[in-house]
Amino acid sequence: MSVWPKTASAGPSLSGSEGDLVSVSICVKPRDLESLLEALAQVPFPISPEIFHDAAVVYRYGDGRESEEDATLVEFPAYAGRMEEVRAALEARGFDRSSLHVTSMLDEIQTGMVSEPPPAGAPYVSCRHLKRRRAATVH
Repeated sequence: MSVWPKTASAGPSLSGSEGDLVSVSICVKPRDLESLLEALAQVPFPISPEIFHDAAVVYRYGDGRESEEDATLVEFPAYAGRMEEVRAALEARGFDRSSLHVTSMLDEIQTGMVSEPPPAGAPYVSCRHLKRRRAATVH
């Protein structure tokens, strides 16, 4: 594994023989968690997921407003070269590819929250995953 750029113009990365190390995040409804974990168990490399039961997805719209949706978030590290195996396992269990978010591990470590672009035709302009839903403010 190397943290040095692959080329003089590239930024730093964590990489190995199977590509860059990435952070994989999958949002599911709580009732689908068991099925997701069964799908991940079929991937031909070990996955040790971290599960956030009180997570949320925050959608940002073109007019600047945001909305939150409760979610269960499953995260784990993987190499970019193995992501097709993860996608195939999810699709075999009926999960939509759009539930999967992959980001650079360095970005995840440095910022902790990365916005992702929407899939084609989505009504929002970006979304981000909150590992811990914000507590309600008591007045």
